[in-house]
Amino acid sequence: MLPVPVVYVEPMVPSKPSAAVWGYLAVLGAALAWATSASMGKSLFGGRISPLDVTQVRCLGAALVLGLAFLATGRARLFVVRGRDLPVLILLGAGLMAWVQLSYFQAIAHLQVAAAILLQYTSPLLVFAFAVLWWKERPTAPKLVALALALSGVFLVCGGHDLALLAQSRTGILWGLGSAVGFAAYTLLGEKLMQRYAPLTVLFYAVAFGAITCHLVGWPPGWIADRPGGDEWARLGFVVVVGTVLPFGLYYVGISRLRASRANIVASSEPIMAAVVAFLFLGETLTLPQLGGGAGVIAAVVLLGLGHEPDDLAPDRIRVDARARRDPG
Repeated sequence: MLPVPVVYVEPMVPSKPSAAVWGYLAVLGAALAWATSASMGKSLFGGRISPLDVTQVRCLGAALVLGLAFLATGRARLFVVRGRDLPVLILLGAGLMAWVQLSYFQAIAHLQVAAAILLQYTSPLLVFAFAVLWWKERPTAPKLVALALALSGVFLVCGGHDLALLAQSRTGILWGLGSAVGFAAYTLLGEKLMQRYAPLTVLFYAVAFGAITCHLVGWPPGWIADRPGGDEWARLGFVVVVGTVLPFGLYYVGISRLRASRANIVASSEPIMAAVVAFLFLGETLTLPQLGGGAGVIAAVVLLGLGHEPDDLAPDRIRVDARARRDPG
């Protein structure tokens, strides 16, 4: 009898999600956290607490949370940066982080939250234009279509056709546009810094230097002098953790894996998340244009994911390659 050949069949093992998949999930998580915290921030504005007060607490609180987390988990190495990079980190934090926080809260203090979000999420267009013109990033067809879908989707979800934007506070509109420019610059500069440092290192110095700027501008801090009550402290804590540490950390993780242009487009899902949260927990209705806009942004994210190829210029890849060159063994 002839021997029966034995054929080994390798068991099917589910492949691990790629770095890009985790990047998309991180940015979507950031969008959800931002969506749930925007209204919380606006609820603090009234008589005693101003947008500058909230910005002070947000930056200082986030720096303390991150710093203590580094020490408690034995990751003090995340504090270490090169002296020559400090001026750039100061620009990111003392300049851009403080500006993004303050301008956004000033916008939602003068405008409807939907209008402020709509203005801020013109930033993907700015990031994309910069990346193509100065970083020589290829304007591929999927990315162009995704950008168009995302921008039009945000417009519909925020009710741009009903906002009568030009009839609203001109001061608020200027703050909103300033927030978009700051958010775009913050995103782009963050990508460059993450080619050398972990996302949480960059975020720590951004919020720490941002806190210094905010306290220099607004000293003494009005929120301390006014002695916030327990309810206000709880809402401020929510803004620090859920509105700052969590979303900005996830957003930088996403940029590190996807690059700025993709991450910023995916982040435009924030208004969709906000509309869904309001529908589920506040009993608000979703209109047909909002549903259509949400579908457009979801299509943009899916299109980016399907057309995504490994990018050798992604900060994660650059850091890994740099470590491999330093420690070839």
